[in-house]
Amino acid sequence: VRCSLAGGIRAPRVAIARSRSRERAAAEEMAATRGGAPEWRFFQVFGEEQPDGAGVEDIQEADLLSALDFDETGNYLATGDRGGRIVVFERATPDEQQLTPDDQRPCPAAALRAKEKAQYRFLTEFQSHEPEFDFLKSLEIEEKINSMRWCKGTMGCKMLLSTNDKTIKLWKVYGKKIKTVSNMNIEPRNGCAGGPAAVMRGRGLRLPLMATCERVVTATPKRTFANAHAYHINSVALCSDGESFLSCDDLRLNLWNLRDAKRRSAHSSSPRLSPPLGPIRASLPPPPCRCCFNIVDVKPANMEALSKVLTSADFHPIDCHTFLYSSSRGCVRLGDMRAAALCDASAKSFEEPEDPATKSFFSEITSSIASARFSRDGRNIVTRDYLSVRIWDVRVETRPLKTIAMHEHLRPKLCDLYEKDCIFDKFECCFNHNATHVLTGSYQNRFHLLSADGSTPDLALEASQTPYRRASAPPLYSAADLPPDFSRRVLHTAFHPQHNVAAIAATSTLYIMNGT
Repeated sequence: VRCSLAGGIRAPRVAIARSRSRERAAAEEMAATRGGAPEWRFFQVFGEEQPDGAGVEDIQEADLLSALDFDETGNYLATGDRGGRIVVFERATPDEQQLTPDDQRPCPAAALRAKEKAQYRFLTEFQSHEPEFDFLKSLEIEEKINSMRWCKGTMGCKMLLSTNDKTIKLWKVYGKKIKTVSNMNIEPRNGCAGGPAAVMRGRGLRLPLMATCERVVTATPKRTFANAHAYHINSVALCSDGESFLSCDDLRLNLWNLRDAKRRSAHSSSPRLSPPLGPIRASLPPPPCRCCFNIVDVKPANMEALSKVLTSADFHPIDCHTFLYSSSRGCVRLGDMRAAALCDASAKSFEEPEDPATKSFFSEITSSIASARFSRDGRNIVTRDYLSVRIWDVRVETRPLKTIAMHEHLRPKLCDLYEKDCIFDKFECCFNHNATHVLTGSYQNRFHLLSADGSTPDLALEASQTPYRRASAPPLYSAADLPPDFSRRVLHTAFHPQHNVAAIAATSTLYIMNGT
């Protein structure tokens, strides 16, 4: 029987202790070559681990993780899956942990060390999206969570933005008190309430009281942003002002207001329709959204001339007017909303010319950027396509600061990967809190920790309780010794916003790694 993601840590304490001892021994062997890089160790696991050589056939498709995101404090972690469910984890406070004597000393270093050791625990789970059917287009809309972003909450509540292919929802996650009536006048007797005599035997009438019996964490939808995207939504990004966000589909980029999800009537400026025209009005397309404004539109007048699609978007972490969006042509464009209302003409364009020696039939597919993100200071950009990771300086458009080959050993096997549809896998990437390392995924449950400045060696670790068991530097294996199963892959990763803590989504299992 599979363990659900919401079930918490399933590994026994003895097994975790033994795995950590083996991991420590393997990590010490690599300490000489690691230099000043953090030592990454297994921290927590949620879900059931897959044994070596096992595929994902026994895993239900609805349980596969499809999105990860930390909030701005790092105390909350949200995961979304293909079944439309969202699971929220909360980091326990240091006073709720069993601290060592060194961590109990009253000094700032001990307090920071105790905070880094605090573990995550299950908080709540809710169904964000349901499967739908578009009858006009005869199209099924999956419930899969494509992207999530935490928003700024108020009054102790957390706000979470999630989206599937068509609909964006804003959820409020908060603690709710369950109250019950106590101090009743009529006491139950033999399973039923007593008669009037039961009241008379007391000392008179008592005033019933409302008492809190328990406190639960629940989620309720606050707003729904729909009917604005004709194509599949691939990402959402929150603005630094906390008032707006971006949503990106294949051909358009929309700007939304978080506080307003109402729609303007399609006939608000025209006289009221007479009753005979009521059925005609009901058959009209959905009215446009008042809180949505289109800022990028790459749809050509003739769809046969379509040459690129949008793949991802991100807001600048500091400047609320600056954003980026990537395309399937391997180009990242920087837009400035102060220059024009429609930002089709980008302020900057980051693109590296392709080497003619490596150009092939599959170049257009492998050059498509799956993920593009700003660093937390807004000075750098990291992009990930199928074969490489590139780190850019926002001040230099001509060439990237660093290019790291990821799947170069797979280049001779691109035809086989195309037949298996593995060449279309979208691997995410992100910076850590101080932009010194980049985190991204790969096959065989591997994840890469890449040095942004080249001061430390790059690492390829395994998402397991012993990450250094097969630790190596890229490439992971030669082209003649390819893994038989490409279904065990790490597509989604996330870094803690303040510490060296990484969340790894390996199929249906969530791993949390700690760098010390």
